[in-house]
Amino acid sequence: MPKIPEFISLPNHIAIIMDGNGRWARQRRRPRIFGHRAGIESIRDIVRCSAELGLEVLTLYAFSVENWSRPGGEVKLLMTLLADYLRGEKQELMDNDIVLKSIGRANDLPPKPRRLLRQVIAETAGNQGMVLNLALSYSGRDELARAMTRLLEKSRNGGFPGKKVSEADVTALLDAPGLPDPDLLIRTGGEMRVSNFLLWQIAYTELYVTDICWPEFRRRHLYRAIREYGKRERRFGKVK
Repeated sequence: MPKIPEFISLPNHIAIIMDGNGRWARQRRRPRIFGHRAGIESIRDIVRCSAELGLEVLTLYAFSVENWSRPGGEVKLLMTLLADYLRGEKQELMDNDIVLKSIGRANDLPPKPRRLLRQVIAETAGNQGMVLNLALSYSGRDELARAMTRLLEKSRNGGFPGKKVSEADVTALLDAPGLPDPDLLIRTGGEMRVSNFLLWQIAYTELYVTDICWPEFRRRHLYRAIREYGKRERRFGKVK
């Protein structure tokens, strides 16, 4: 299996839009949920690989606010898969010293996955390794709107005396203010869009799109994305 050359700098934070489950299943004449179930194996491999590489943060776009509009049966099965993943992977997270966090509107989740999410977050809080950050019932615009609401509340309560809002003020009110911005955003499935994901945080993130659908995405594909990232020159708007 190809490795990552030692001279390539690893990204600290990788974010992934896990797209293509439905298309992958449809190509095999199977229901969409077949693709979602297969995608769990990709999550396991990529989380394990990312921890082994020593990444600081891995953020996975697991369920968007817009996904609630999908057929009720599919949404129910997705929530069941989320609960099964949290229950089944808790020990794996502990064994690998991984901290679980989440962004988005976790209160929108049904009681069972919501309870399991809070439980695993609490139990892994003392770990010291990679942060696995799950975007659940998430929307980039919604996150920014909620940040502005928090800012208004602070202003009304006297907690924000300034007259000018800085970038740091906004960042501090996002769902996970302590996490660094993603260095690399990977999108599987070939679509060329960011789908309302981390709109504030990806201002200078390197983008990598692959035609590989998520159920087939494995560590060799992650290595390929990181090698491509290592060839990029990141100037953050400045002259070379």
